[in-house]
Amino acid sequence: MPFDYDHHCFGCGEKNPVGMKLKFAQEGEVVSTTFCPPATYQGYPGVLHGGIVSTLFDEVMSQCLFVLNQPAFTARLEVRFRHNIPVEKPVRFEAWIVRRKGLLVDLEARALLEDGKLAAEAKGRFMLIKEKENKV
Repeated sequence: MPFDYDHHCFGCGEKNPVGMKLKFAQEGEVVSTTFCPPATYQGYPGVLHGGIVSTLFDEVMSQCLFVLNQPAFTARLEVRFRHNIPVEKPVRFEAWIVRRKGLLVDLEARALLEDGKLAAEAKGRFMLIKEKENKV
């Protein structure tokens, strides 16, 4: 892949000492990660901060493209919260590609609690990085 990735990403970079170090799995056309957020990521007491939820959605959707060797920048991200996500309990984030048009790719994602309850969902639009832009 022509993209020069340095492994310091906050979400998935294994070299980032304060990052989340997310690991992803691909099952068909769905990419997922399960994350057990520490209490230090809370907003309200015992509840995962919404900004961290948004970061997790951004990461899982980005990975849908990255596994296809198509790195992209986030152009738009819309998150809908349906239920509080507790800290210190695992939550599964899943994402899939919905549509492609030129350099733009639309994705959807969801966050599922341990009991399978839908906690949040997201829609994102990503712009593929042209090969000569890969030297970021």
